Amino acid sequence: MEEKGAENAVAAMAACYQGFDPAAYLQYNYTPPRADFERKDSIVPWKLACLHRAFTEGDVSGELLVDIGSGPTLYQVMSGCEVFNKVLLTDFLEVNRQELRRWLQDEGGCSLDWTPYLQHVCKLEGQRPSAWTEKAAKLRQVIMDIVPVDVHCPQPLALDALPSAGADCLVSCFCLESASPDLAAFTRALGNIGRLLRPGGHLLLIGALGESYYFGGPGVKIPVVPLNEAQVCASLKESGYTLIRLEVYTLPQDMRVGVDDVSGVFFVKAMKE
Repeated sequence: MEEKGAENAVAAMAACYQGFDPAAYLQYNYTPPRADFERKDSIVPWKLACLHRAFTEGDVSGELLVDIGSGPTLYQVMSGCEVFNKVLLTDFLEVNRQELRRWLQDEGGCSLDWTPYLQHVCKLEGQRPSAWTEKAAKLRQVIMDIVPVDVHCPQPLALDALPSAGADCLVSCFCLESASPDLAAFTRALGNIGRLLRPGGHLLLIGALGESYYFGGPGVKIPVVPLNEAQVCASLKESGYTLIRLEVYTLPQDMRVGVDDVSGVFFVKAMKE
């Protein structure tokens, strides 16, 4: 009975996403003030700096990086494409996969110009901002596919999507807490995606703190599991990860723009035991 209830809750979450609008979501979260590259306290530069540091410390390495729940965004793999020869993007929604394909195929029609992001990451890497064109080309070269994912399945990806050894690194940003009906489902999802990772592989996780909802489009209100730092740490431990680092960003008042009730963001670097 309990299992049936959990299945129904997950199905209800999936139904919430039917009206998801990638263009609106990108506008809400990936334009100023949240993506102001001139500001030290803007959230997007903070996320990019966390990812850059994690990918350049020397311990995250291998052949294959898998992004779990990419949404319509690419920023989360811009540093990783310098470390990994293969990058797999994944999302539950076909509209998001289409948005990513448009960028990958370079045919225009993208809902967001990723140039400022690429330029900022080049700057973090000590390159000139004009190197963004080479970085974009490299990213297109290493992205091997964009495939469906369901973090609530014990096997979240199609069986043939990954080599049998698993991925060397997973990155996941704002996916698990916004796809899960409750904390138990969030923890199970962490365990499910962990099955895709080789032992000793790394997980880079970014998520919302204290958020109960966000808008995935005009009038599309999606519930979120409101997490605190202690719950994130406990869920990681329960799911077989060793925490390496947890960092927290608190949203300044003017970043609270009415599209969600998020109070902070966490960044986790962890390793699969």
